[in-house]
Amino acid sequence: MDITIQHLTKKYGGQTAVDNISFEVKTGEIVGFLGPNGAGKTTTMKMITNYLEMDQGTVMINGKDALDGSFKGNIGYLPEHNPLYEEMPVMDYLAFCAALQNVPKADIPAKVRDMIKVCGLNREKHKKISELSKGFRQRVGLAQAMIHDPEILILDEPTTGLDPNQIVEIRQLIKDLGKQKTVILSTHILPEVEATCDRILIIDQGRIVADGTAESLRKQAQGQQVLTVRIVGGPNPDIQETLKNIHSVHEVVMLNESEQRYELTSKENMTSNEAVFQVCVQRAWTLLEMIPSETKLEDIFRDLTLN
Repeated sequence: MDITIQHLTKKYGGQTAVDNISFEVKTGEIVGFLGPNGAGKTTTMKMITNYLEMDQGTVMINGKDALDGSFKGNIGYLPEHNPLYEEMPVMDYLAFCAALQNVPKADIPAKVRDMIKVCGLNREKHKKISELSKGFRQRVGLAQAMIHDPEILILDEPTTGLDPNQIVEIRQLIKDLGKQKTVILSTHILPEVEATCDRILIIDQGRIVADGTAESLRKQAQGQQVLTVRIVGGPNPDIQETLKNIHSVHEVVMLNESEQRYELTSKENMTSNEAVFQVCVQRAWTLLEMIPSETKLEDIFRDLTLN
């Protein structure tokens, strides 16, 4: 199911939490929703799920207004603060959630077993939720969001409290689910976004400030290609001067004279990889290294959200 957000706005008193944002998420797409605390991520997710009333704008699911409530059964929602009945055993709680989501009574035991397996809860399934660690509670929250096999998953900080092994497992689970479902997830773990998401939205002060893949955001931020090259077989002045004369090269800086390592900046919207290689072949120099310098997602995030 596709989601289309148009001019979504939410105010709390005189403060605008979400400010006229618009974006789309397609079926089979996993979108990472990034932003500093208080940027409007959770408020946006609550409005998409109809948990919170919007002030302005529309949320369309498969071209129909989501406000009529007919799509609620197609949405699985893991809130930021995982709402669990701690006095209930895990299996009873999941069966209860399945019933709330109108899963046919005869299908509930199988659904519970599936979620126990998928979310790695087998050893904890007979425990009360109050006896679980934070990580396992988060797994129970994920299980309740998925137990009715929704076509849309809205996951607010889904890996909070998980250890590194659990994060890898849940990350893979989300990637597998995203092949057939529409997934929006928020997180503060930036490497997780790169490993899991097809697209990234960055929100700051209630407004979308970036929308694209990790690679496209890097290109927008970087502007010019930067290569670190190590070339041996000739004197440093000759190598540096030859690199400067390549038509696509803007600047060459010596990084380490003894190792003959240089930093090469290309002209805007140009690349120099092939030209550097060809020059080395023509001069019979040995190209030992050619490493592109990559703008980190953390740097892009800071540049867009620090005022």
